[in-house]
Amino acid sequence: MKTTTEKFGVTPHQPSLWTRADALKVRADDPTTTQPLVRADFPVLSDDVFIWDTMPLRDLDGNVTSVDGWSVIFTLTADRHPNDPQYLDEDGNYDILRDWNDRHGRAKMYYWFSRTGKNWELGGRVMAEGVSPTAREWAGTPILLNDRGEVDLYYTAVTPGATIVKVRGRVVTTEHGVSMVGFEKVKPLFEADGKMYQTEAQNAFWGFRDPWPFRDPNDGKLYMLFEGNVAGERGSHKVGEAEIGDVPPGYEDVGNSRFQTACVGIAVARDADGDDWEMLPPLLTAVGVNDQTERPHFVFQDGKYYLFTISHTFTYADGVTGPDGVYGFVADSLFGPYVPLNGSGLVLGNPSSQPFQTYSHYVMPNGLVTSFIDSVPTDATGTQIRVGGTEAPTVGMKIKGQQTFVVAEYDYGYIPPMLDVTLK
Repeated sequence: MKTTTEKFGVTPHQPSLWTRADALKVRADDPTTTQPLVRADFPVLSDDVFIWDTMPLRDLDGNVTSVDGWSVIFTLTADRHPNDPQYLDEDGNYDILRDWNDRHGRAKMYYWFSRTGKNWELGGRVMAEGVSPTAREWAGTPILLNDRGEVDLYYTAVTPGATIVKVRGRVVTTEHGVSMVGFEKVKPLFEADGKMYQTEAQNAFWGFRDPWPFRDPNDGKLYMLFEGNVAGERGSHKVGEAEIGDVPPGYEDVGNSRFQTACVGIAVARDADGDDWEMLPPLLTAVGVNDQTERPHFVFQDGKYYLFTISHTFTYADGVTGPDGVYGFVADSLFGPYVPLNGSGLVLGNPSSQPFQTYSHYVMPNGLVTSFIDSVPTDATGTQIRVGGTEAPTVGMKIKGQQTFVVAEYDYGYIPPMLDVTLK
């Protein structure tokens, strides 16, 4: 009997491991892997909404795409509530931090457009209220399918559960702006299975989200990356010699790191339209190292597969740590084996003086990295902060073999297109 992978012409594979030994090499504040400081006087895209995860419109090869000269981004978005009594403190002042921390429960997908790749104008919600089947619309990927302007928005429908879904609509342009039309029928694609990917029943803190479909440059098949956790009951995982890696004496104790079970998942499409998917074993696991490998995505360069993901300090396991930011791995083929970039996996981290300044980085094939501003200290002690909820300065990065280097900083929210599609 053929295995699942063999049925779809996919070579069976073993997940690559991000080991504790790799993570011990992480070094905060290395200038080659640290995001420049974000100033506390940063501009805000909108006083009416918070934005965080940013998803540029792109094609299935990963190219950031404009349409009739209009750049388009999708963002996770939530209304700000400066006059809502539940977000006023005892003196009647707006508690923006509490409002910001509550945003995930009301996250919706919005879009923005621009002629310049910055100075974004708010277009509005992608889907009308009630179209999405769950309370929250969490991150994914908008794909421009053709020169008719058809767009597949893959995203995560959350609460109840977490389901990878997609909705098809169309981008319409005029000389004055961009509209999104359609986006009326959401199609469920798949959920965690409990065999390869952990379910909510196995772990109340599980993660299953962030679809990133792509066309493999070598075999031409349609695949999808996503964030997951390795299947199994919470606390039942073993952190063995393979997961520990080649650690020095005194670092063999893994503490309670069995609770950290992040992985980068992958699925293959059974059809050309991406309506029917089969989950495959994870590409990469981080058992005993970290509990989140969010928003995984690829850059295809020099015949190599550069796999990027984002993670937090607070999701690291006992005995290892690293800054909030981008982590990356590289392989010569889609199914690996993957080795950590820069020896540790750290590609672009926040500086220790501003550990929460940015997050949800997205590495584009042109070497530009976009992210959002979370919070920035406004005094020397770091006790006073300014909440962001807006686009961070874009960073320029070079990828050379198994190393990466920060080389430039650009304007806030600078996301230029790599190609322009003229609609017919």
